[in-house]
Amino acid sequence: MALDLYDDVRETLDPADGEVQTAELVVTDDVLVKAFALGPGAELEPHEHAESTNVFHVLEGSVTVVRDGESETVDAPSVVRHDRGAVHGAQNESGNVAVFTASLCPLP
Repeated sequence: MALDLYDDVRETLDPADGEVQTAELVVTDDVLVKAFALGPGAELEPHEHAESTNVFHVLEGSVTVVRDGESETVDAPSVVRHDRGAVHGAQNESGNVAVFTASLCPLP
């Protein structure tokens, strides 16, 4: 039994320029972990989770994280926490695919 959930999902993600692709890695009653692959120039629109903490784990490339109107570029490997209610999103300003997971808990 393989314990790693990432490799099989990563093989399915191949976004074009400007495209965001996602895949669910873990879905339980209390947590959701999704993989996000951002093609060059792609953006995950800013949004919020009023009742959940959201944590990004940048696994490949560089992601410009936007939170509450400010932005910072983080390189893999990185971990970024978004507290409940924080408006957050992500952009790929590089010429390569960037991949991160987002963990959301507790689920609303």
